[in-house]
Amino acid sequence: MARRSGSADLPLHTGHVPPWLARRMSSLGAVICQAIVEHYGRDELLSRLAHPFWFQSFGSVMGMDWHSSGITTSVIGALKRGLEPLRDELGIYVCGGRGRHSRRTPEELNSLGERIGLDADGLVRASRLVAKVDSAAVQDGFDLYLHGFFVTREGHWTVVQQGMNGDKRQARRYHWHSEALSSFVDQPHAAIEGPAQGEIVNLTDQRASHSRSAQLDLLATLGPDRIVKEVMAQSGEEPKDQFQLSLPHLVMPAHHDVRSSDVFIRRLHGTLAAAAEQGPADFPDLLLTPGVGARTVQSLAMVAEVVHGAPYRFQDPGRFSLALGGKDRHPFPVPVKVYDETISVLKVAMQKAKLGNTEMLSALKRLDEQARRLEVAADGPSFASHVARERALSHELGGRSVFGWEEETKLATGS
Repeated sequence: MARRSGSADLPLHTGHVPPWLARRMSSLGAVICQAIVEHYGRDELLSRLAHPFWFQSFGSVMGMDWHSSGITTSVIGALKRGLEPLRDELGIYVCGGRGRHSRRTPEELNSLGERIGLDADGLVRASRLVAKVDSAAVQDGFDLYLHGFFVTREGHWTVVQQGMNGDKRQARRYHWHSEALSSFVDQPHAAIEGPAQGEIVNLTDQRASHSRSAQLDLLATLGPDRIVKEVMAQSGEEPKDQFQLSLPHLVMPAHHDVRSSDVFIRRLHGTLAAAAEQGPADFPDLLLTPGVGARTVQSLAMVAEVVHGAPYRFQDPGRFSLALGGKDRHPFPVPVKVYDETISVLKVAMQKAKLGNTEMLSALKRLDEQARRLEVAADGPSFASHVARERALSHELGGRSVFGWEEETKLATGS
């Protein structure tokens, strides 16, 4: 999976993840990570976590707010809880978190180093340096408040950290990845997500190497007071940093509802068609199980894309919220029955894979492959009709949100 550099707008949202969803996010997040490690290995999981588009889609498929900054906190928290019992089996360890948990990262890394023999000093140094670079070397108006450190038993790591600009009600998420990382201050980011705030002072750009050296020389010869006077005496603007302006930019919109414009509809149609056509062929025994039906297969098909999809598949994170809804009823309430069935199927698939029977995991991969083939020509309902139907069936599927359980409603007609 290619590493990306980029930025995206992430609106800040207040609120919390209710316990009933937090538990399910931990279970689903953990089993998705297990599947990725089973198919592709630990380093691939790190690469995914270092990819901002995938990370946002991952949070969306777990029922969080599809576009907000809260995905970062909730995903890291869910994985820290969900992967804890599996950490030695998978060889994946999650340290840090939000606020006081972020400050405990060095302590957690030192403890981990003593227990499994990792270079704790080097990992702590990496943790502190990436936090320092994003808080001091990249002066973009965002104050860091979250730091998640993912590390494998081989000592490879990914850092996901986030800062906020309270005045603008915006957040910026930073992704770091140790793969092929030769310098902490020479374009080290796998990606940067966040809103444009005008000109950014980025001293990590490789073209700023002379500037870094010059600053040290100035400090030694002139002293800090003289430097301040010299800077204040200057007039005119520096040319804009074309490197920063040319970064790929994922815009997460301010509107809370998921709209048709936020979703690649042909990919949705491909998923629905694969679930309808390939689902019965791949899951004959599953579909005979009471309570598990085509709606669960739709969810599984989207989860399969999160496990197997290429980077370009995650340009519309809102589409993945159509798997299991959202806690704030966007695009529809979380269908708890479908959520639980999805987790159950994935856990059974992983248990069988551990015993050497990979058929169920392979069936999920075939669902994803079928969706890609069908999306070229597949037709289906309009986005509005699809969401309306999900909302109408929400009561039957155990629909729940932060506002409570859904009441029964009548399905509205229309296209």
